[in-house]
Amino acid sequence: MKTDPKWYVLKVVSGQEKFVKYHLDSELERRKLQDYVAQILIPSEKIYEMRAGKRQTRERNFFPGYLILHADLSDGRVLHTIKDIPNALGFLGVRGWSSSSQPIPLREKEINKILGRVDEIAEDDNGLEKPFIVGETVKIVDGPFSGFTGNIQEVFEERKKLNVIVKIFERNTPIELTYTQVEKIL
Repeated sequence: MKTDPKWYVLKVVSGQEKFVKYHLDSELERRKLQDYVAQILIPSEKIYEMRAGKRQTRERNFFPGYLILHADLSDGRVLHTIKDIPNALGFLGVRGWSSSSQPIPLREKEINKILGRVDEIAEDDNGLEKPFIVGETVKIVDGPFSGFTGNIQEVFEERKKLNVIVKIFERNTPIELTYTQVEKIL
């Protein structure tokens, strides 16, 4: 008897989230139980950073060591399948894999907060936390003017660029830079 799916948090070995997700997907499909698990999420965001003068992208997990499942656990086979996955440690709120206790679903408020944060990051393709403002002092970290500091004269949000005034040989010189070429001075 199938019930409405709820959101659960599955504890996994940190750094093995993708491994567990892959094996769980394939095992559910093999046992023809994929209808019971609607979604498996690894909440993450893209981080842009400068390394060796080059812009690099990497993914960072919000909650290392956890997967979020939208699942119907009323069928015991689903719970047993999840239990058999390597590196899966148990559900949040339940100690280990004891058969006597049923996993506790997340409250609607909690999952909306998590999903809202995931959607918010997905909308912002640059992953920039704080936009720049006119008059702010920034340090140039990439390009031929690396190491110089200057003040922001204009911000072009749609192009993700800035006009920065830098003093070169005692003259104010405007330079157009991308968001990733500068960092805020705190």
